Amino acid sequence: AGSKLREVFDKINNFLSGKPVLTEKQMVSVTQHPQGLEFVRYKLAEKFVRQGEEEVSSHRDSAFLIAVVISGIWELHPRVGDIFLAHLHKKCPYSVPFYPALKEGTSMEEYQRMLGYEVVDSKVEQQDHFLKRMSGMICLYAAIMQVRWPYGNKQEAHPHGLSYGWRWLAQMLNLEPLVDVTAVLLLHFLEVCGNALVKQYGIQFWKIMFFIQKCYIPRIEAVTNTVQMGCLSRLKSFVQKCLEKKEMPLPKGVLTPSFWRT
Repeated sequence: AGSKLREVFDKINNFLSGKPVLTEKQMVSVTQHPQGLEFVRYKLAEKFVRQGEEEVSSHRDSAFLIAVVISGIWELHPRVGDIFLAHLHKKCPYSVPFYPALKEGTSMEEYQRMLGYEVVDSKVEQQDHFLKRMSGMICLYAAIMQVRWPYGNKQEAHPHGLSYGWRWLAQMLNLEPLVDVTAVLLLHFLEVCGNALVKQYGIQFWKIMFFIQKCYIPRIEAVTNTVQMGCLSRLKSFVQKCLEKKEMPLPKGVLTPSFWRT
């Protein structure tokens, strides 16, 4: 409910603002330790990224609920936004977007960690689990760029608005595609952010969609074998439908004005 989300937001905002907050039946405050505020900013930003990695990856509809809180906190506490981006880029280099290269002297295990894989006792996580986590973080990032905390200062610019989404998409299309990863993340990004981008950029966005269909999808196909065609087929179908209808569907879970009255 909107009222519940506002409670959560107010509690986080009050805590970051130095006010005492009740948690686990005791009052705590960031002023209790010289590094208290910086520690809380760091842990909160880390937690926000984990929400994308765990919650949004399993329940896509939750992306906007979490994103609107992050966006509002980012606006009032810019340092949290900076640390959030640092955590996000480290956990998911594709959010930059950036594909780390294998450098001489780097072990394969270390390189897999750089690519975002979880490696425990030299065992690398399954590819489908990896892709699920990465897409959860990209979906959260795509949602953050387009939502504002409704009770914030409307005169202020969005702390990390749609221009960053436009830049991400352009940079992504300038990279050589990676097997699986590129098709999955491009599809999920367009599903979440496409509607907002077309409202903002109009004809320029449709030119990008046409480029994806005519030039970029064939490049993904060139590095994809028949076993890995699932997500690429979904991306092709999604882009084709959008171009035929000349409209981008509203993303699932988008917050309506009526939500805030609940």
